[in-house]
Amino acid sequence: MTKRNKIIYWIATIWLALGMVVTGMGQIVKMKQGAGGEEYIRHLGYPIYLMTILGVWKILGVVAVLVPKYPLIKEWAYAGFFFLMSGAIISHLIVGDLKEIFGSALLLILTLLSWYYRPADRKINLGVQ
Repeated sequence: MTKRNKIIYWIATIWLALGMVVTGMGQIVKMKQGAGGEEYIRHLGYPIYLMTILGVWKILGVVAVLVPKYPLIKEWAYAGFFFLMSGAIISHLIVGDLKEIFGSALLLILTLLSWYYRPADRKINLGVQ
């Protein structure tokens, strides 16, 4: 892995982790406003209890991505982040909140960058040469 790729990986991964932790904690404590807050969830038509589920999974996903080893769990975490953020973008588009997709789109891009540039020891080794 080149130094450039390692820098891209860690910058994307740290920003992804920060974004997921901040929004996840906000959802766990049921913030009224802000990204992923109760107002957003209600406006999008989702039940409030979903906030706790999403918040917990975001925190667990961050742990999975940051902890060394366990590449299969990392793949699941990245997939979860991808589906979560793409779902958020689609949800905002459906209700007409075009200006509200920026945060979700940024986290989606960071997810893709972190996944693409992850080091070999954080990838699943399928034995393919």
